[in-house]
Amino acid sequence: MKVLGVSRLWSAICRHPIKMASLLAELIQPTGLRYASSASSKRWLGRQSKDAFSREARIQGLRSRAAFKLLELDHDSHIFASGQTVVDLGFAPGSWTQVAVDRTRPGGRVLGIDILPCIPPKGASAIQGNFLSVETHKMVKEYLRDTDRGRPVDRSLVDASNGEPISYIDMERHERPPGSDDDQVQTSDAETETKPGLEPMVDVVLSDMSEPWPHEFAFWSRTLSQPYIRLMNTSGVPIRDHGVSMDLCHAALAFSLDTLKTGGHFICKYYMGSEDKFLEKCLRKAFATVKREKPEASRKFSREQYFVAKFRKKNVTKQDVYGDMYDC
Repeated sequence: MKVLGVSRLWSAICRHPIKMASLLAELIQPTGLRYASSASSKRWLGRQSKDAFSREARIQGLRSRAAFKLLELDHDSHIFASGQTVVDLGFAPGSWTQVAVDRTRPGGRVLGIDILPCIPPKGASAIQGNFLSVETHKMVKEYLRDTDRGRPVDRSLVDASNGEPISYIDMERHERPPGSDDDQVQTSDAETETKPGLEPMVDVVLSDMSEPWPHEFAFWSRTLSQPYIRLMNTSGVPIRDHGVSMDLCHAALAFSLDTLKTGGHFICKYYMGSEDKFLEKCLRKAFATVKREKPEASRKFSREQYFVAKFRKKNVTKQDVYGDMYDC
């Protein structure tokens, strides 16, 4: 193909618009493009190939190396137990959710929430939405009202009367007794607003949230299974990353105060800075023990750390923690 000047190219487009449009479409096909790797991208690829945690994550079928951070936190602080209800905020790509599902067996339920479309790991449920949105909060709380929703069902139950497996129809009748039809269960928004607050029923709240960059590329990629192809956890500006992480941590804490049972646990990621002392002060008002942790799997040069807050205190509200500073 000849290299045309701008004026000649424009005249060719005007004379043969359809032909030129198809030609340009072939030239800019995403699968045919190969972007030049920047120096930072090459450093990242080199670091990933040599990283022991990344290799081990691939071997064990974990979605990212971040799983080892939560495994270490759980080993040191004993966060999980069988049968717990766990909410994972910012769960994509799902490595923390995988750990939570494994550590809460049998009978546990894990709900992941993320603004990104992401398939949850086997054994978990997911809600796609902006966690900072009031509507998303309503969806999550409505989901949590049903204590059996999202919990694995034992399909090998046997009817004691004849020793035969219970059919799906009988199981549905057992789970939804007569008089509890969907029409009777569903309520209007106005009725929901007048209901008393949600009874705390969550045992553990996890927050590994980071601010996603706008979705401007990678539309053709497998974003449901590889959501991080269009994410960037940090901007490279420490004060900005710290401020954003503090906002997300406070939002996660406020959600925890609404949903965590007395004695429940809370873990959140933050980037170090001047405001993390205030966050720690808020956590100490609501939890019996609060620790700062830097897991071995967290890169040494990274400013990320984790607050591990255990044993939520009884009858502590957002007003008690934040006073008039927080819009509850």
